[in-house]
Amino acid sequence: MEERMGHGKLIVFTGPSGVGKGTLLRVLLRSHPDLYFSVSATTRAPRPGEVDGKHYYFVERSAFERMAAEGELLEWAEFAGNYYGTPRQPVLEQIRQGRSVILEIELEGARQVRQTFPEAIQVFILPPSVDELETRIRGRGQDSESAIVRRLARAQEEIEAADEFDIQIVNDDFDQALAELEAALFNSNCREPDLAAT
Repeated sequence: MEERMGHGKLIVFTGPSGVGKGTLLRVLLRSHPDLYFSVSATTRAPRPGEVDGKHYYFVERSAFERMAAEGELLEWAEFAGNYYGTPRQPVLEQIRQGRSVILEIELEGARQVRQTFPEAIQVFILPPSVDELETRIRGRGQDSESAIVRRLARAQEEIEAADEFDIQIVNDDFDQALAELEAALFNSNCREPDLAAT
């Protein structure tokens, strides 16, 4: 389908924790400033160096629950005891302005978006292997042993769902993964979201 003026694409970007999604996205966004990165809301505490409104909107649990109840979130999920979700209005506004919007979200959220925006481009980033993923998670030094075990169990479930996604990219060689991601996003005739349905 030809791209109409004034309508951007919605790109859903997911994969297990530790797979390198954040690094891929940072480089992609630097290279393509026309892309809009949707900032998620979360109830978790900021990590060192994280800035409210840039990395996440850090909100109280009660405020998040109100946003979910009032339909202000495009998707939301609970992960590791905290809520994460995508504020709806900024995403729709950017798409109406013709910008392509990237959501970096969990598997559960990606499934919710698929119900609302079946024409969204769905991208899943895979590790070269589960062993390599474990090495990366341990190398970050951010998690306790019990948290690592939980993350790896969840990663296994997520990897098994990769076939649900339009595009699957293995992040083994970073430059190659980035090139595959750019080719998938910019060299395809993707359908645009039907904003009238939202």
